[in-house]
Amino acid sequence: MAEQSTQSIEVDAAPERIMAVIADLPAYPEWAQAVRETEVLAEDDAGRAKQVRFTLDAGPVKDVYTLEYDWAADGLSVSWHLVKGQMQKSQNGRYVLERKGERTLVTYTLSVELALPMIGLLRRKAEKMIMDTALKELKRRAEG
Repeated sequence: MAEQSTQSIEVDAAPERIMAVIADLPAYPEWAQAVRETEVLAEDDAGRAKQVRFTLDAGPVKDVYTLEYDWAADGLSVSWHLVKGQMQKSQNGRYVLERKGERTLVTYTLSVELALPMIGLLRRKAEKMIMDTALKELKRRAEG
């Protein structure tokens, strides 16, 4: 299993608001810069996205992949894994939300293994860039 990268950010919003942004996968192309398209392929019993196909265009990196989500009953975390991908062999991720008074600490953990071999240092740097961008965009959307 590939090593994981973890990053956190404080957001000036309640966990419920942040999780609502995370869970609104059809809206990702509106605020997540690299996401061109999302399609919910399956929902769980509560009506949340279970499987989602993403079309990603991050300059030199373009991919179409499907993730499967597992939503925590307490509404404070969600995890996912890769079901199918073109450029990725695996992806495992997780958002964990922790209330801090009026703010929320959002922790993002990500592990990506590409179909093409990549030196570990470069892979971790790419993961950190992806997470940094994702957390800043999530913060902007949740606070907006």
